[in-house]
Amino acid sequence: MGEKNSYQLRSASTRTKSQSTEISQENTKEATQAKEHTSSIIGWILRGGVILSAAIILLGFLLLLAHAGGMAGLSVTIGSFPHTLGQVWSGLLLLQPQAIIVLGLLFLIAVPMVTVVMSIVAFALERDRRFVVIAAIVLVILLTSLLIGKGGG
Repeated sequence: MGEKNSYQLRSASTRTKSQSTEISQENTKEATQAKEHTSSIIGWILRGGVILSAAIILLGFLLLLAHAGGMAGLSVTIGSFPHTLGQVWSGLLLLQPQAIIVLGLLFLIAVPMVTVVMSIVAFALERDRRFVVIAAIVLVILLTSLLIGKGGG
């Protein structure tokens, strides 16, 4: 009788271990799928942002050619580009090609920052504190370089 009980205990223990292994494998699959989904979204943000900014810059360049009367009459100087957000906004309202080009460049600058912010949100939802901290440090570096670059101009 004792052998039968010990066999039943071992078999129950084996079943419990296999069930917990199956559960942990399912959790691992779900976590992997969530990370792949997050990577996919971040990739789409990067691609979409770069394509959008390139399209805006191209539109501005084509308008610049149209306003200048073609390549022969192209006499745009660096000083004619807007330098502040207010100048960009007023230039956009007047459909100035230089303001449209600068808007495209601003989008191009913003894309990595949006990507890092989305990464912080994704890592926070995954409860991965280490990568939240790393992504936050990267965001601080990006913002600092933007502010330093603006002040050094």
